[in-house]
Amino acid sequence: MKGIVIKSTGLWCTVLAETKTVLECRIKGKFRIKGIKTTNPIAVGDKVEFEIEHDGKGVIHKIEERKNYIIRKSINLSKQSHILAANIDQAFLIVTLALPRTSSGFIDRFLLTAEAYHIPTRIIFNKVDLFENNNEALKELDEFIAIYQKIGYNCYKVSSTKKTNIDLLQPLIKDKLTLISGHSGVGKSTLVNAIDANLNLKVGEISDVHFKGKHTTSSAEMFPLTYGGFIIDTPGIKELGLVDMEREDISGYFPEMQTLKNKCKFNNCLHVNEPDCAVIKAVEQGEIAKSRYTNYLGILDGKELDISYEL
Repeated sequence: MKGIVIKSTGLWCTVLAETKTVLECRIKGKFRIKGIKTTNPIAVGDKVEFEIEHDGKGVIHKIEERKNYIIRKSINLSKQSHILAANIDQAFLIVTLALPRTSSGFIDRFLLTAEAYHIPTRIIFNKVDLFENNNEALKELDEFIAIYQKIGYNCYKVSSTKKTNIDLLQPLIKDKLTLISGHSGVGKSTLVNAIDANLNLKVGEISDVHFKGKHTTSSAEMFPLTYGGFIIDTPGIKELGLVDMEREDISGYFPEMQTLKNKCKFNNCLHVNEPDCAVIKAVEQGEIAKSRYTNYLGILDGKELDISYEL
């Protein structure tokens, strides 16, 4: 039998079979994913083959080849990685500019990660209802959006609580496997419930102390949509980055820098202080956003290339 993993905890997985039945499956023996040392051999989104035993539970004996995946460093085993999800069609990065505020640095690290793992991303600006009577905040929101739309990312202004523009998102996720991600408290579960009320995911609260979200999702889990497709709800992310990325590769995942790469004097230009650098020139002329370039330099320093989740 074949199916897709909708939840994975250690050696046991919850699998949605092609027959639309859901059953618990264990892993047969030890799996090794080529080129990756991971703490979990099977992840949410994996397509698997399994057999049903006499007790009615399944035994997974094969994982189909993944088209992509996204990983984070293991919290307890720094030399290993944890696969968060696999076979993702697209990601929705949920961000807010208030209660809590998502920094441009976090946005850029997520986009970098998604580019590296070949996952198209849409940026969803939630809680826009908070800015209805604040022209200054609305201006800042539009400036944020302009930066990312200019480099090819589709952005959407929504309100999960008032269901503003939710109708724009629903056709985008139909018949696709969509990863929902963002900080705790940005309204991921509320947004998913607004998109498909039948899911009824648990919604967290905002802490009064630091205006940060209280995490309600402890591990990635996939949910089928009533009108076709799946969403993967993920734990709230504090920090995000890449595993085992070389410094010279980083600029290649910034679309606006990648297009200028061949115009630099040196083929191995890191766009820091090299002469005749097309990227630095573009920043000086306002063609590349200074915030994006500043965040690129921060990532290049290697100080924030670790992945950490609020669990």
